[in-house]
This record gives sequence, structure tokens and C-alpha cells, in this order.
Amino acid sequence: MTGTVLTNTIMILGMAAVTVFVKAALFVLGDRVVFPPLLKQALGFVPVTVLTAIIVPMILSPNGEGLELTWRNPQLVGALAAVLVCVVTGKQLLTIAVALGVFFAWQLGVLA
Repeated sequence: MTGTVLTNTIMILGMAAVTVFVKAALFVLGDRVVFPPLLKQALGFVPVTVLTAIIVPMILSPNGEGLELTWRNPQLVGALAAVLVCVVTGKQLLTIAVALGVFFAWQLGVLA
């Protein structure tokens, strides 16, 4: 157990050091670092990509035991409602509110 804790601590400290180094280097160098236009465009997609990589597994496999593509998956039902509202209205706050409402109603009402 102690070896695992020490290994995890060293790993976390190493990741923190790398992160601080990268951010500090870009901050110190400032405008002297010029990214090519294609790289700038590609970096614009990073937040959407990371968010998608986090959310999709939570929707499709909420219990971590394989795909749950059924009507008994409140995460999936809420996500489908969010997609529908977003496509129809394009309003982010409304999309979030409806998705949360559908999720909780489904979980507490339909599946209760």
C-alpha cells in the first residue's frame, strides 16, 4: 500500500511539474511564440474534444459495465433531449435546463 501511495504521489507531482513548466514557458515567452495558423485553428477544437471525451462515456455507459442503450438510461435520455433542444433553439442555457429537467424527471419519475 505504501509503495502505491508513493508512486501515485510522485506521478501527480511529475504531472504538476510538467503542467507548470509548459504554462510558465508560454507565459514567459509571451508574444515571441508564434503558432502557425493551422495549429491555432486546431487548438480551438481542444476544449470541445476533451469535453466530448469526458461526457460520451458517462452517457453511454453510466455504470461502467458496457453500453446501456436503453430507455432505462436517464443520462442517455437527457442527452437526447439536450441535442434536440440545441438543434431546435440553439440556446445553451435552455438546453442545459431542459436536459437537467429531463434527466431528473426520468430518474426520479419514470424509473422510481
